[in-house]
Amino acid sequence: MTTWIKHLSRLLACLAGVLAGCGGSGGDGASPAPASAGLSSEPAAQPATAFTPPPANTSAPALAVKAVASGLSSPVFLTAPDGDTRLFIVERGGSIRIVQDGGLLPAPFLDIRSRTTTDGERGLLSMAFDPAYAENGFFYVYYTDLNGDIAIERYSVSANPARAEPASALRILSIPHAQFSNHNGGLLRFGPDGYLYVGTGDGGGEADPFVNAQNTGVLLGKLLRINVSGTSAGTPYAVPATNPFLDQPGKRAEIWAYGLRNPWRYAFDPGTNLLYIADVGQNKREEIDIASTVQGGLNYGWNVMEGKVCFTGDACDSRGLTLPALEYGHDGGACAIVGGFVYRGAAIQGLQGVYLYSDLCAGWIKGLRYENGAAVAGMDFSRLADGTVLSFGEDAQHELYLLMAEGNVYRIVAR
Repeated sequence: MTTWIKHLSRLLACLAGVLAGCGGSGGDGASPAPASAGLSSEPAAQPATAFTPPPANTSAPALAVKAVASGLSSPVFLTAPDGDTRLFIVERGGSIRIVQDGGLLPAPFLDIRSRTTTDGERGLLSMAFDPAYAENGFFYVYYTDLNGDIAIERYSVSANPARAEPASALRILSIPHAQFSNHNGGLLRFGPDGYLYVGTGDGGGEADPFVNAQNTGVLLGKLLRINVSGTSAGTPYAVPATNPFLDQPGKRAEIWAYGLRNPWRYAFDPGTNLLYIADVGQNKREEIDIASTVQGGLNYGWNVMEGKVCFTGDACDSRGLTLPALEYGHDGGACAIVGGFVYRGAAIQGLQGVYLYSDLCAGWIKGLRYENGAAVAGMDFSRLADGTVLSFGEDAQHELYLLMAEGNVYRIVAR
């Protein structure tokens, strides 16, 4: 494994490189913060019961993978503009590569290796194309800058559709994150409402030592929602009028949801208007949170809860918290969830509407159907590819991909 993966400790603890500290102490030596900070002291019993998986689905389709690209360096995200047949692959070191007509182009679409640092879990972590990319040529990147802070920037494509214009960089948002190199979150996505969502980690360290995830006065440990239409140097973004903490003193208006530890990928399902968040746990639980895309202000519990278990003891106050739709423990070699997508492609019959996810250390691919507020069917596809799954990707036709630490990218196909 690469040094990054060893440091991601587990995704990055395991990611010891992308999510380090995800399943253990992360080696930072920080003291745990009070789990009930900011909430009522009245306890509500939360026994650490064993995880009960959703019912197995014996009619799950048989899956395989088809090689798409190789020789990449820590590929952590894959996407494409609407209607485009190309694949854009984000390398954590700071480059975006293009697969076109079945081959990897030699020159990167964008190269910001001089602007980022890759110690710990840092680096270039994702990109998002503007919904109007075909008209305006804008796309956005999420990376950690040379100070270790989270940077969201907008770029423009050049006259050459295979190359971005490096000089077009416009800083949209900066989030201080210099003390620890882990738990950087890392995903940008445009939601079905046209707003840009930003998933941030809790700032790193063990047990969220600064209680960032529960503090609505800071942007760490959150899912943010901002409006980047009409962006300019003087006004990089606006806050949507329906954000839950708008005009509330002491609270950041950009926040859409909070109580997250290190969301390693989230996804919108346009078929059901649901948002799926895969949040990496510490030592006990990995979780998938599912909620309506129009329901803002939810508190997903960290660091009061880890999954459905009280983080610091046998009892805690869970009032007002949104608990996960699915959780799993660290048995069987599991350590850090890798969130995927709800499949909405056309190539794999029987997979439509299934959310796929993986685990950094265990390497299996699993799926679930979510209906009427519950996970109703579980699917286990075992290992589809050799190596360590770092992330999933989705192309413009809604087909899904696996991105491996060893530098390979595969498309998921019917067997």
